[in-house]
Amino acid sequence: MRLGIAHHLGWAVAVTASGDHQVVDRRRIELIEPGMPTAPIEHDGKALDDAAAAALVARVRASAVRAASASLDQLATALPEPIVSMSLRSWPLDFPDDIAVQRRPPHDSRADSVMYRQVLAELANARGWAVHLYDARDVEGQAIRVLGARADEVLHGPRATLGPPWTKDHRMALAATIIAG
Repeated sequence: MRLGIAHHLGWAVAVTASGDHQVVDRRRIELIEPGMPTAPIEHDGKALDDAAAAALVARVRASAVRAASASLDQLATALPEPIVSMSLRSWPLDFPDDIAVQRRPPHDSRADSVMYRQVLAELANARGWAVHLYDARDVEGQAIRVLGARADEVLHGPRATLGPPWTKDHRMALAATIIAG
């Protein structure tokens, strides 16, 4: 099974597909515990000094690890076969770790999102899943090139067979599993 993730702040669309690109599971997963701020750098930490912001980010990140781990465990136990890979939207691999730097442009608007992706990648690695990064702007196009004549059936068919929701996030997550193969 290949898992594709289309993440947002605090939650994600998770689509799991078989080797022949059939959707086996699709669900919303929680990436943070209830009551925690979803954007500690961009919003919630703005009025704090660097030390207090770093402490807030550490609490939020720990919450994200717990919540995302529980979500991934629930998903993995619901599947008929083990997950072998997780696909995530790419981020700059040289993204700064220093909270003071992350709080300044151009990093401040991306830091929270990068944190969620890094947490998911760490959790995938800890489970022995390969991690694949994709470009959200081109992942569907890449999948269409891989699938050829089957593209419309594979990428849009789940809406007819599974019913709503089947959104752009779902297609992107599925497409990411295709190019990971």
